[in-house]
Amino acid sequence: MRSSCVLLAALLALAAYYVYIPVPGAVSDPWKLMLLDATFRGAQQVSKLIHSLGLSHHLIALNFIIISLGKKSARSSPRVKVTDTEFDGVEVRVFEGSPKPDEPLRRSVVYIHGGGWALASAKISYYDQLCTVMAEELNAVIVSIEYRLVPQVYFPEQIYDVIRATKYFLQPEVLDKYKVDPGRVGISGDSAGGNLAAALGQQFTYVESLKKKIKLQALIYPVLQALDFNTPSYQQSVNAPILPRHVMVTYWVDYFKGDHDFVKAMIVNNHTSLDVERATALRARLNWTSLLPPSIRKNYKPVLQTTGDARIIREIPQLLEATSSPLIADEEVLQALPKTYILTCEHDVLRDDGIMYAKRLESVGVNVTLDHFEDGFHGCMIFTSWPTNFSVGIRTRNSYIKWLDQNL
Repeated sequence: MRSSCVLLAALLALAAYYVYIPVPGAVSDPWKLMLLDATFRGAQQVSKLIHSLGLSHHLIALNFIIISLGKKSARSSPRVKVTDTEFDGVEVRVFEGSPKPDEPLRRSVVYIHGGGWALASAKISYYDQLCTVMAEELNAVIVSIEYRLVPQVYFPEQIYDVIRATKYFLQPEVLDKYKVDPGRVGISGDSAGGNLAAALGQQFTYVESLKKKIKLQALIYPVLQALDFNTPSYQQSVNAPILPRHVMVTYWVDYFKGDHDFVKAMIVNNHTSLDVERATALRARLNWTSLLPPSIRKNYKPVLQTTGDARIIREIPQLLEATSSPLIADEEVLQALPKTYILTCEHDVLRDDGIMYAKRLESVGVNVTLDHFEDGFHGCMIFTSWPTNFSVGIRTRNSYIKWLDQNL
């Protein structure tokens, strides 16, 4: 009996050691966040073990775990019709809210889920619930795109998927089928989905017939650049829950089917060192010493390597493309973008990507709303239901939907 108690105490101590990570006191529901992070870390480690045994690619294994944990419950809103279909060969899930009696045509949002271009699904409970709430509260049609994931496809195939599905939806006969007002269509996405939404918006500026089709874009803690992994938020939140810096850099490398040996060099900005001429010119477009306010810059210093690893950009030139890093787009492209909402979280490596994009858009005359949450963490907006319900998740979702309601 005594030995059993000792063993139990030891196991509990090990579990507590695994779960506990330092988190800022200001973050929402810190102990719940530690448990969520521990679950995600555990899933990552299991998927890497499966990969090392040659049973499956680690991202396929990890996504299987995530989808299994996020299976949709049988409950749904009676006021929202949900349909799985295809738009030009791309799978989508369409959520149709009830039209208002005095408004025969509804507004609409094309939504792109996050997950590092490799994980999650439009059909898991987190995104299914978000889009259901959006459709119900906005009396709108929400088109959630089930784009293909790494390692099934790599950049730029994910972008092609969202472009094809959105162009198909914007056809007059399709909008008419879903009773959508062609002048009230927005695009949105979170994390890597925010990256794809930003890239989608920029790509549409090149096509005259599509330039004015999107009324607004709403980007939720978006990934917007791969040139500088030492912005103040990357330095401040280097080991943040859910998305530490090394995980974000690894997602980038996987997105481009790059060599994982590059990750350590990229973390210290060796891929955009001063001897990589093209990279240096583009980094001027995300000069955070001028784009970020003093309250964000604090005492952090830029990390600019004199010499680095030129092989990285030679083998992964996509790192320097605006299609993958919308933050570095030309001013002419940014000027043509619609009204924009950007949600950022304090405890997130991607915080400064969003703030810098807002600053660049404002500087060329785009109407921008920057919505910052001091107690927020990466991914928080989809965590609104027990047992992964966070107060900041509910507040971010409400603030996002309120903006859409007022502007779409």
